[in-house]
Amino acid sequence: MRQSRRLWAADLRTGTELTTATITDVAREAGVSIKTVSRVLNREPNVREETREAVLAASRALNYRPNLSARSLAGSRSFLIGLFFDNPSPAYVSDVQRGAVSRCRESGYHLTIEPVAADAVDLEGVVEQAVSTLRLDGVILTPPICDDPRVLSVLESVGASYVRIAPDREKGRAAWVGMDDRAAAQAMTDHLLDLGHVDIGFVKGHPDHGASRLRQEGFLQALAERGIAPRDDRIVQGWFSFRSGFEAGERLLAGADRPTAIFASNDDMALGVMASATRRRIAVPEDLSVAGFDDTPAARTVWPQLTTIGQPILEMAAVAADLLITGEARDFPAGHPPGRVFDFCLTVRDSTTRPSR
Repeated sequence: MRQSRRLWAADLRTGTELTTATITDVAREAGVSIKTVSRVLNREPNVREETREAVLAASRALNYRPNLSARSLAGSRSFLIGLFFDNPSPAYVSDVQRGAVSRCRESGYHLTIEPVAADAVDLEGVVEQAVSTLRLDGVILTPPICDDPRVLSVLESVGASYVRIAPDREKGRAAWVGMDDRAAAQAMTDHLLDLGHVDIGFVKGHPDHGASRLRQEGFLQALAERGIAPRDDRIVQGWFSFRSGFEAGERLLAGADRPTAIFASNDDMALGVMASATRRRIAVPEDLSVAGFDDTPAARTVWPQLTTIGQPILEMAAVAADLLITGEARDFPAGHPPGRVFDFCLTVRDSTTRPSR
């Protein structure tokens, strides 16, 4: 038998160790998917007999017992919703939390915050354990967790409703809320171009986030429509963190050949770019225009205040919670889940102006 990764607990009466197997352990032991294990345990048809036997044998070997509370989510309510996140931007997570909490309180629900590491070896087991132990009525997923197929499969296997915030793919799979990141990034780039900037640096977001790709596409589309060829050395990888923005600024601003404007894929990185400019005695916006994305509180408290794209994160999170509370996230025609698209707002502040050279 292959060694499975399991959660361990102590039997206080005997002092011996007991294992708590998860559906992930059973899938790994049987060599099948989580969804296949779920189908076998739910006695669904159209499963090959040898596959069924392998799953049942693995379940017996691991002493796996399906968690009844998780499997009865559709029939009873705990009035508890989980927010799962793995996001390097504290401001983003805070806004999602505040938006979801406000809607939960209105309806007598509570919100539990569950940090989840997307690179965790036993990610499926962590998610299943959280849903089962807490008896969550539903789950809100933020990027990049919202696009992780392992997380989605586990939630579906235990019958948990979930809503995805800003998913990048498979929007026909579950309820979702989001905005048009591509159009928003194009609008910001157009703003810089309209000011007269033709040499614009761009700081990409975390590669695991679908929004990062969409924002870069919007940036490139705006340049293409003005007949401007992008320079490879003007596009730098970031990770949605202040530190990565600072490092991107150090690369883009080194030497005399530097861009006249930099558009960062979120505010944290834009603030890092501004810090790099300050270190190099490059005045913002006189010598360098800087733009961000998200309109976090820091965008309004830094000086000069940051030109940025505002996305209604609080409202999106509130609607995500509402879809769970009302049951819309569970009861929808196959392949046609509810989706909500929100508008963005381009807010021009003091960090952008016409180029001086």
